[in-house]
Amino acid sequence: MKFLVFLGTIRDSTPPRPARLGLRVARASLDCLQSRYSEHEFELIDALDYPPEPVFKPHFAYAKSNVPPALSELADKIEQADGYIMVSPEYNHSMSPALAHLLNHFGSSLYSYKPSAIVTYSAGQWGGMRAAVGMRTFLSELGCLPVSAMVHIPNAEQVFNEAGAVETNEDSDRWFNYMGRTFCQLIWWAQATLNHRQEVDPHAQIKTFNSTPSQRNAP
Repeated sequence: MKFLVFLGTIRDSTPPRPARLGLRVARASLDCLQSRYSEHEFELIDALDYPPEPVFKPHFAYAKSNVPPALSELADKIEQADGYIMVSPEYNHSMSPALAHLLNHFGSSLYSYKPSAIVTYSAGQWGGMRAAVGMRTFLSELGCLPVSAMVHIPNAEQVFNEAGAVETNEDSDRWFNYMGRTFCQLIWWAQATLNHRQEVDPHAQIKTFNSTPSQRNAP
């Protein structure tokens, strides 16, 4: 199966150290996933590679012949993926605006009927858990329902080095076992939803709202 790891920050530095803290967490997540589920494919999608445009225009608002190549390529990857790992810092007790901005470029039909996993971090003691609470609602509305287990990494700058490896004074097995519980749930649900999508096309059975907002109206 294929999974996308979204790194939802466009900060190119993070205090108290200059290296990007989110990139460390994303690399650690990839290391955990690849070491335990090497039969699957994992790709990092870094929001820093998709800088915000002056005027927001989602992928589906373009004429097909005028879609920016980067958006078109990412839309294909989202549609082909079997699940998602969302890595976010906590800003003002909320998820990263950069992550929401990037994900909102694409209609929920590309994400739907697949699972997601939430990974949050902070330089403080709570590990971004307050952001994670809001992310559960956001991801559910996209259609990629988050699994029940989540990963929260407090004092992340003390846990992972710049390469994403666990610091020498930390217990790497303990951290990977903790993260692995969430990722194990993700893999289980991804396999289950993939199996059922292959038997029943959800977009044919449950009509996608893609022509007018009034399709969502109550009678």
